[in-house]
Amino acid sequence: MELQGIAKSQQTAGQLEEIREQTDRVVCELLRAACMKAGEILVVGCSSSEVGAHQIGSWSSAETGKIIFETIYRRTQENGIYLAAQCCEHLNRALIVEEEAARKYGLELVNAVPQLKAGGSFATAAYAGFHSPAAVERIQAHAGIDIGDTFIGMHLRPVAVPVRLSLSQIGSAHVTCARTRLKYIGGERTAYR
Repeated sequence: MELQGIAKSQQTAGQLEEIREQTDRVVCELLRAACMKAGEILVVGCSSSEVGAHQIGSWSSAETGKIIFETIYRRTQENGIYLAAQCCEHLNRALIVEEEAARKYGLELVNAVPQLKAGGSFATAAYAGFHSPAAVERIQAHAGIDIGDTFIGMHLRPVAVPVRLSLSQIGSAHVTCARTRLKYIGGERTAYR
């Protein structure tokens, strides 16, 4: 059975290179702005449909998901940061992470393997690209990238702070980013760092 809404046409090499360059710029700027440390978690939600100028969930592209995943994964690996790839709504926005991250953060594993139309191209690429992939239902990431308005906020730690970058799009997809900070507690006599 052929699934509806899977991109059959290939992006040109030039288009893929532009997507790779934009993705790299976004992830590098966010990692700097968020002052992420080794062992922290970056959550990413990505609609390859939106990157390719289609409505979210309507035109999944394995090659677009793969180039974006590989670019972000390379940067997170260089910095010792865990990547969490958010699945689409058909897997209830579950996340694909390295099993090591799930163990370190005490995350409960669930049984799901993402596919293009049930999880999305980015999460599918993560599942194929991680050393030991695992699926989890929830996470509290230290920062996040939302490519194509996929709503990653449910997977960020409180308190999320928007981060403005030099780019607001990857391909045709709207991009938003956030970092998190510690909660301020106490009253008028409290001192803060």
